[in-house]
Amino acid sequence: MDDITKKFANIEGLSDIHVRSNRPISIRVNGEILQKDMMISENQINNMIKKLLDTRKKEIYEKQKDVDLAFISNGIRFRANIFQSSNGPCIVLRKIVEEIPELASLNLPAVVTDIIREKAGLILVTGATGSGKSTSIAAMINEINKTRKENIITIEDPIEFIHKDQESIISQREIGKDANTFHGALRAALREDPDVILVGELRDVETIGMALTAAETGHLIFGTLHTSGAPNTVHRVIDVFPAGQQAQIRTQLSQSLKMVLSQRLFQKSDNSGRVAAFEVMVNNTAIANLIRENKIEQMMSVMQTAQQEGMTTMQKSIENLTGIK
Repeated sequence: MDDITKKFANIEGLSDIHVRSNRPISIRVNGEILQKDMMISENQINNMIKKLLDTRKKEIYEKQKDVDLAFISNGIRFRANIFQSSNGPCIVLRKIVEEIPELASLNLPAVVTDIIREKAGLILVTGATGSGKSTSIAAMINEINKTRKENIITIEDPIEFIHKDQESIISQREIGKDANTFHGALRAALREDPDVILVGELRDVETIGMALTAAETGHLIFGTLHTSGAPNTVHRVIDVFPAGQQAQIRTQLSQSLKMVLSQRLFQKSDNSGRVAAFEVMVNNTAIANLIRENKIEQMMSVMQTAQQEGMTTMQKSIENLTGIK
């Protein structure tokens, strides 16, 4: 594995390395897949997997046929997914830039800086895998860490960015290593005197329900979802609950939600990198009423007319970008 990361990891614009049995290695650079001339055999991949997996991760891999982990190679941190395919074992490596970016450097909408000053509520960051959600949240957490005297707890799978105590204190827990489940770790976090909690992924009804309750009871909660757009995100949060609970959940969400930030990455036309477009929904009085009344489909019109409050649609954000493919 060290030979592979040494060869490819420092390529400008590289985000992922795809290692597949008896196939050429492929890399993603500035959003595009490029096939290279380095071939890896199934035996070579199996040897890599043996070195990467400890006993616990090996048991997960053998049971589920895929497993996530993070590791360091040649001084660079990677997030890895190992999985079985019809052609044999495969490994996909996501390069993690360990230096946490400054909030201002990401060109996030200005309202984001205002929203993260809140002391309680739910902030949702959404988008497809690889859209930069982890980077944006890391920058937000870092900003709080630098400017407030708080207790921050993160629950991640796996841990990507490493935070150090600054003005705040911060504890990071990795699912599988430091905790068994997201909802179990979140339940425990509420007994650990938290001010800010990051839930790496809102995957199930227990975790989402607990996050809503925590946001209602005086904690600032960050969470991610693999959804596109604010209305779809609100639908996803509500629809995960049984029909009999959804009215109550709409009420909770209308009171606790602060913002939905959705993002997409686009390649620059000169191939010099990628740039993000953002959709922002701020939970004002109109949005809260739509959530309570189950009129989610009307949210987009509110977002289009509330730009003075920092809201914007994805389409408008894309239109404002220049020099993209």
